[in-house]
Amino acid sequence: MERTLAVILAADVASYSRLVAADEEGTLATLHTYLVTVADLIAEHHGRIFSSAGDSVVAEFHSAVQGVRAAVAIQRALHRRNADLAPERRLELRVGINLGDVVAEDDNLLGDGVNVAARLQEMALPEDICISGALREQIEGKLDFPLVPLGERRMKNIPRPVPVHRVDWQNEDPVDAQALSRPLSLPDKPSIAVLPFVNMSGDPEQEFFADGLTEDIITALSLYRWFFVIARNSSFAYKGRALDVKQIGRDLGVRYIVEGSVRRAGSRIRVTGQLIEADTGVHLWAQRYDREFADIFAIQDELTQNVVGAIEPEIMIGESRRALLRGTQNLDAYESLMRGTWLHNKQDTPQTFNEAIRLDRRAIALDPGFSRAHMMLARAIYARCFFGFSDDYARDIAELCAAADLAVELDQRDPYAHYAVCLARFAQHRAAAAVGAAQRAIDLNPNFALAHMALGWSRIFVGHFQEALDPLRTAQRLSPHDPLTYLFLNRIALAQYHLGHYEEALQGAERALSLRKGYFNLVVKLACLGQLGVKEGLRQLVAEAVDAAPADLGGYWRIFAAYAEDDHRKHFMEGLRKAGLAFDANA
Repeated sequence: MERTLAVILAADVASYSRLVAADEEGTLATLHTYLVTVADLIAEHHGRIFSSAGDSVVAEFHSAVQGVRAAVAIQRALHRRNADLAPERRLELRVGINLGDVVAEDDNLLGDGVNVAARLQEMALPEDICISGALREQIEGKLDFPLVPLGERRMKNIPRPVPVHRVDWQNEDPVDAQALSRPLSLPDKPSIAVLPFVNMSGDPEQEFFADGLTEDIITALSLYRWFFVIARNSSFAYKGRALDVKQIGRDLGVRYIVEGSVRRAGSRIRVTGQLIEADTGVHLWAQRYDREFADIFAIQDELTQNVVGAIEPEIMIGESRRALLRGTQNLDAYESLMRGTWLHNKQDTPQTFNEAIRLDRRAIALDPGFSRAHMMLARAIYARCFFGFSDDYARDIAELCAAADLAVELDQRDPYAHYAVCLARFAQHRAAAAVGAAQRAIDLNPNFALAHMALGWSRIFVGHFQEALDPLRTAQRLSPHDPLTYLFLNRIALAQYHLGHYEEALQGAERALSLRKGYFNLVVKLACLGQLGVKEGLRQLVAEAVDAAPADLGGYWRIFAAYAEDDHRKHFMEGLRKAGLAFDANA
């Protein structure tokens, strides 16, 4: 027999038998989804599951820090998912973690170290994490989660008392309306903003490449779940502006800033990158890369790893990272996608979306297995529909759904592909499936602002209006200067409307409308005014909504009013009718 020292995590579902007795099929389906998330997070933190039966999982880690981080990530992910379930249907995990000597028998682990973890799990309350004193000594001063001492406990078949501590894993910065209206505080983990890399090529045509490289680096950093990474849209709000990094750090509420430049000449490329501590302006790391263009992916990987290593080396060493989301070895397909993405983000006009769609299709033609190209094609088509530029909603819906589904089929670990599937499920009026796709995107990338927005949006459509507010505000915090802020505010206003908080909804709708006079912003404000009985200025606002309405109004409403319950849809239409905007949305 081989003996080894190991960190053992034991977990099971509280009251599992009761849940199965009440709803066997629903409980088993939810359990399957949750266990996929649990397994992913264990693997991401360099752990391995060596035993599972029914609702229980037992895993091994070589690092106490990574074991606790995995447990916290699991509880946070399942807590977020449970918000979509009725209280009596929620699956809540009890987790116990121990550091002890174990016996290795093939792939299985046995012995006292495993038994103590199991006993810790049994004494944990639902959604709790209980750890042994031996484990606590190993993580002392290395993690920010508060530990609550529970004293020494006697355990069945364990001959000695075991010191027990509870991990207070809910120590995340709250995101509420008040927190977003005042200077942003630093998150409880390393926080980073990547500013747009400067195009030094002297060729404006290469602007798309500098922007694309920046976006890929933001994506790579955001996949480190123990970092807080500002979304691409807010970082790009500083493009072309000469601002002090200290001010940018205060504006975005981050501790670190990454900036750099790109020079491309023929087949050669030069990339510089530097990491700056925002509060002091001190440069922590800088590097220059002179390579062939074919080495662009290696440059992205190295730059990302150097940034992570300069901030928190233990994360880079301990946390298993997925490869950067590239999905192709065809550089022409990659460059075509970068051009299409650049246009998609540049300006929302029919011409830019049509050209972005053309470039995405070209990337697919060059490499049909390029998941990211299918994902961006779905997003571009959805955007064309959302802004009312589609001339055939049925055709566009069919293509965007096919592209989104193929993107996930080609790369099931791409959070952006699952976000595209969420959009497709909106178009198909499958609100519950949209919730699941948004949740999966956040599981894979908790820094993904658009996925949090999509989760809030889809919760509105399934009728979980109160639960929609938290992810929408989280999206705002991850991207505080987003050009899409009007959309975040519009969805918050819509959730407040359905809660019957018409005054609050009106305030949010007016803020959204001040940022963009779009049809979707106009109708939410009109619905609020209708329910409040306000008559002043209605005629002018109704006229503006009529002028801004898409040509195919029936097609537009069929894709963007994906309520699961007809009563909720009627509630919204009722506000519009009271405001004087009466029409047949099914026409």
